Amino acid sequence: MDKIAPNLTGVPETMLWTLHNRAGEALREDGLLQDRKLVEIYRALDYDYEGSFGKAQPSHASRAVVFDAEIRAFSTAHPDGVIVNLGEGLETHRFRIDDNGRALWITVDLPESIAIRERFIKPDERHRHVALSALDRRWFDEVPPGRAVLVTAQGLFMYLPPEETASLLHDMALRFPKAHLLFDHVPRWLSKATLKGHRLTPNFTIPPMPWGIDHSEIEPTMRSWAAIETVEILDYRFYRGWRGLAFRWLSRFAFWRERTPAITRVTFA
Repeated sequence: MDKIAPNLTGVPETMLWTLHNRAGEALREDGLLQDRKLVEIYRALDYDYEGSFGKAQPSHASRAVVFDAEIRAFSTAHPDGVIVNLGEGLETHRFRIDDNGRALWITVDLPESIAIRERFIKPDERHRHVALSALDRRWFDEVPPGRAVLVTAQGLFMYLPPEETASLLHDMALRFPKAHLLFDHVPRWLSKATLKGHRLTPNFTIPPMPWGIDHSEIEPTMRSWAAIETVEILDYRFYRGWRGLAFRWLSRFAFWRERTPAITRVTFA
């Protein structure tokens, strides 16, 4: 079968970066992820992953493990809940999580991202695709009323201007009271580095990340942006190699822990 050229640039191209890192684990016998659909997509794309991103690292697979666990816990607590994945790209949570066939999954992403996703993952009655920016509030109307809601934003908010994210969260809290929001974020130093043009490799410059935030700022920022009931910062761990050892060692110290990437779970009031 002929391979498919993804033809993605800018922020949408980062879905190939995260795909590469997740596939690096899925292809290992002792990998963090077991996901045949992920490997299928990875092998079907005509793209020089290592040329752009270097050797696969476990960072994004580690992140996916945390998101999988949170989605699984939500599905167990709310079997008929609604899971909205903003900027999902080529993520394949739905193939790794058994939700008992009752949950509604909604993917919201840019039209070019939905187009490449649908080459491999078809929408159906329980798995809907919405070709809109996460900032376009029209996706709100796709969420049926009266059901528990979990919204995930994996690798998204750091690429948006913070005032736009603040406005989105404010509107989400009004529209979906008691909903849960799960998102990851990068520290201020990394945001500043990308704004100066941070090269991952000679062939790939990480798109600008206008929003960086340190750990101690998360809760007061969230409460200033929206009506929030609870805020909890979850562990973001690197599980393999020297980076994992260094990350775990540095995280013992408040100074470094304050300045590491993290994942936050918010419950709207």
